[in-house]
Amino acid sequence: MEYQILNTSTCLLVLLVFIPTGLGICPSSCKCSGNDRNVDCSGRNLTVLPQGLQDNLTYLNLSFNQFVDLDHQLTRFTNLRTLDISNNWLKNVPAHLPKSLWELYATNNNIKVLQKLDTAYQWNLRVLDVSRNMVERAVLINNTLSSLKFLNLSSNKLWTVPTNMPYNLETVDLSSNFLSQILPGTLVRLQHLTSLYLHNNKFSYIPDKAFDQLSQLQVITLHHNPWSCSDNQNIPYVLQWVQATAARVVGAPCAQEPQVSPTLAPGSSPTAPGREAVGTEGSATVPQPTGATKTHKQLRAKEAPPLVAQRQPSPGSQRPQEAAATRTVLLQAPADGNASLAPATAASTTPLTLSITSGMPTHFSKMPRSTTATSRREEATPSAPGTHLPSRGGRWPAGLLWLPLLHALALAG
Repeated sequence: MEYQILNTSTCLLVLLVFIPTGLGICPSSCKCSGNDRNVDCSGRNLTVLPQGLQDNLTYLNLSFNQFVDLDHQLTRFTNLRTLDISNNWLKNVPAHLPKSLWELYATNNNIKVLQKLDTAYQWNLRVLDVSRNMVERAVLINNTLSSLKFLNLSSNKLWTVPTNMPYNLETVDLSSNFLSQILPGTLVRLQHLTSLYLHNNKFSYIPDKAFDQLSQLQVITLHHNPWSCSDNQNIPYVLQWVQATAARVVGAPCAQEPQVSPTLAPGSSPTAPGREAVGTEGSATVPQPTGATKTHKQLRAKEAPPLVAQRQPSPGSQRPQEAAATRTVLLQAPADGNASLAPATAASTTPLTLSITSGMPTHFSKMPRSTTATSRREEATPSAPGTHLPSRGGRWPAGLLWLPLLHALALAG
């Protein structure tokens, strides 16, 4: 009888110990669902794991807390599929994580190095997000992480694209780092890669054949990199690859640089907008004055001064038959002091037109009578070039001095 009571007491004690875990009691500081197997403990300012977490959890969210170290504390959750430890104070990826993990989110911590043992035995891991940390070096072991499809190492301090990346990767985000080089063979095995994000780094060029094996690539981002567009030795590869790839390229290198049109012949230069290229077989044609130019000249001719030297027209004619006078005639101009006509070398049968600089009137019939007489009298007296002859108006003061003398002689007689 006592033996039966002892066995019963032992069974009750065992039940009292293990029933809470079996029934899935949810910790008071967390929210649970799915038979308490999905636990959300985010934003609770936790520094240690809450009490009451059952071992068969499949989802655990510990983000936005104040965890500094979680090494060896999560190993017992052997059924865990998703672990979110983002936005804490962790200095490294927790050691000895359960091998059942499918997704690991460790963004926005203080992780400086991604050690090889952090991911060495994660055969089931499909998503690894260690973005927005201070990772300077990511060490991956060859032929590990065979199930990994998504790798996010953006917003870190990487200088070189990590080597030994898993060959089944489909998306790799290395944006917002300090990447400046890709070592030979780094991307050779990534034949399933569909998305590659390399924007906002320090690339000045891409090594030859670096992208040649990315046969499944669908999108790649290359913007916000200091490309050396003038480096004719290293930059041509990425420029040619961008033109040949079927993937969508966001931010093609040197897209703002002027490029020679492929339709131009060697040695030729592109034609400036609004200009026509001059043919190579013929000489350049002298431009002919347009209607607008003629109209402009006529308007300026109407504003010209009327005092100019011209050949005397024949009586009764309305328009002269020669283009210009055969000798140089100088006059006193009312505005600038003088005006001259250069001697014409030959006569022309075209009607007389006005010159912009001389201000000659179009029709002699409209010239004032006094001006015509002055021109005729001064044309009869040849003069050397550069000699200024006074006009008739300029000799009037000398004639007036003789009038008193003649008047005195007449009175004396």
